[in-house]
Amino acid sequence: MTKILVDGVEVDVPGDFTLLQACEEAGAEIPRFCYHERLSIAGNCRMCLVEVKGGPPKPQASCAMSVKDLRPGPNGAPPEVLTKSPMVKKAREGVMEFLLINHPLDCPICDQGGECDLQDQALVFGVDSSRFHENKRAVEDKFIGALVKTEMTRCIHCTRCVRFTAEVAGTGDMGAIGRGEDMEITTYLESAMSSELQGNVADLCPVGALLPKPQNFRARPWEYQKTETIDVMDGLGAAIRVDSRGREVIRILPRINDAVNEEWISDKTRQIVDGLKTQRLDRPYVRENGRLRPASWQEALAAVAAKTKATAPSRIGALVGDLAAVEEIFALKLLAERLGTPHIDCRQDGARLDPKFGRASYLFNATVAGVEAAGAALIIGANPRKESPVLNARIRKRWLKGGFNISLIGERADLTYDYDYLGAGPESLLHFVQNAKPAEKLLVVVGQGALAREDGEAVLALAAQAAQKLGGVSEGWNGFSVLHTAAARPGALDLGFTPGAGGLATQGIAKAGALDLVFNLGADEMAIEPGAFVVYIGTHGDRGAHRADVILPGAAYTEKSALYVNTEGRVQRASRVVFPPGEAREDWAVLRALSGALGDPLPFDSLAALRKALVAAHPHFAEVDEIAPAESAQIAALAVQSAIAIKDPFRPAIGDFFLTNPIARASAVMAQCSALAQGRLAQAAE
Repeated sequence: MTKILVDGVEVDVPGDFTLLQACEEAGAEIPRFCYHERLSIAGNCRMCLVEVKGGPPKPQASCAMSVKDLRPGPNGAPPEVLTKSPMVKKAREGVMEFLLINHPLDCPICDQGGECDLQDQALVFGVDSSRFHENKRAVEDKFIGALVKTEMTRCIHCTRCVRFTAEVAGTGDMGAIGRGEDMEITTYLESAMSSELQGNVADLCPVGALLPKPQNFRARPWEYQKTETIDVMDGLGAAIRVDSRGREVIRILPRINDAVNEEWISDKTRQIVDGLKTQRLDRPYVRENGRLRPASWQEALAAVAAKTKATAPSRIGALVGDLAAVEEIFALKLLAERLGTPHIDCRQDGARLDPKFGRASYLFNATVAGVEAAGAALIIGANPRKESPVLNARIRKRWLKGGFNISLIGERADLTYDYDYLGAGPESLLHFVQNAKPAEKLLVVVGQGALAREDGEAVLALAAQAAQKLGGVSEGWNGFSVLHTAAARPGALDLGFTPGAGGLATQGIAKAGALDLVFNLGADEMAIEPGAFVVYIGTHGDRGAHRADVILPGAAYTEKSALYVNTEGRVQRASRVVFPPGEAREDWAVLRALSGALGDPLPFDSLAALRKALVAAHPHFAEVDEIAPAESAQIAALAVQSAIAIKDPFRPAIGDFFLTNPIARASAVMAQCSALAQGRLAQAAE
């Protein structure tokens, strides 16, 4: 630690801190445009100038100078930095004047107005006039994709977007061309950005040059009601803030959570906003003469109750989709137990994960933050770039530090970092287990593409053997990590929502003639064959609703207070942002009303009572934002299971990143992104 004086305040900071960080530790406010905590230092906006006492007789860029570069004062006194001296004040005013020379005066029509760094810093650190009377330069707007709108005349060349695409996203989509006044930030050939994280450049832009295109001219920042909640578009559980106006969700932004998503979110998380209100189910429906017709709640519940009472328990099944919350899964499990059916399942893709092997067998045990402590990685049947783009950025972050060898078995894809390709299927994995040398803190990432097949349990056992034998499980480290793509899956597995003794799994439940009645809680990624009477509880007119005989409208994740469990086993709480449309109700309330219609009501009348029963049965759900640790011994027990796998190569778990759930498929923005992505693939194939 090094002692320095900042405006007369003594602070103790590490020697590798920048002066900017040291000043902030002392409580001094340092303006900046190009500097960002998670990007490399550019030092090109010069707004963070400070005076170093005893140093060169000119201001210093505090972001580009380290504390250890300072010389001590006379007689060994601590170095002194001044942030409010006349030199600093004059320098900042000059820098701001230069930045505003070409910046257009269009704040009244700029979507960044009200949350613009340039506005704020011009007010505090700038002057009230300009000495520049020439014509301002103008720059043509660029097409860089469906998600980010460009107004490049406003650009101040801070290069945050360039550094983000190069360092975090790993695609290098953006860069600078030209010099001096002719310099422009662009995608070179004005092509759409290819990263699944591209929307983050709009958050990084300190001016209005890059803006979220779908939210163009929708509202002003001060009009929003801001709600902190959790994302469910994949299994990561990124921390987000949802901004709404009235009963409409307008935009979704990331929140800082270093343990999960840092401050990034995927494009699907950010821009499925229009899908939340399109093709919504807002009233019950009952099928008559082959057609669905609107019905009242009493009529729909009565139809379900009549069919349920006329059906033997052995002919009833229940399925859970990928977006369901813990409370409604728990309520559906209680209902299934009261009906006496063992035919329940939450694995609609057929993944061979089962709570019987222990919690460690289906969680990302290394934790998301733990990726940065890993010494090597083995990725099995997963494409993290599509299945969890933010986690993929975390893996890339570790790779950039060096000393991190990555091996891949499965689909050969561009993951934004180098890896050793070992093969496509279980044979390659077996060969790796038998011949590879142990590595310190091996991270074994097992994807759903390796598990959603008939030999999924054997592949899981092989992956456990790799972790057990090659350094994936050791004192203080459990690197055996299952990457979930469905937000509902870890929580449902925690609840044991898998077939009971003699029960059918998803494929058996969906088979024609297998059952007479199926309760479908938002399972839209699979087809239930003709024959069964289907009761669909969901939000959108997707595949599940088209197949249903009775539709009971539910609430989307922004319309309910609910618990989720992310891929690492972290219990997270989502908050209600707006209310469900029309006659739709929260899913747990629908199931409670349904049990009442059956004459055997579930033992709760409120969400608080439901959560009390949930915590009594599963205590770890009470610890929100905590991870209940899983036992490493369960990996050893899993490793001794039968590991005889077929030779078929692992198939990707996700075909189209932008269209993986009913909300995304209802979004016109996601459809446009999907078309652009498919066009790139077709162009690459040529």
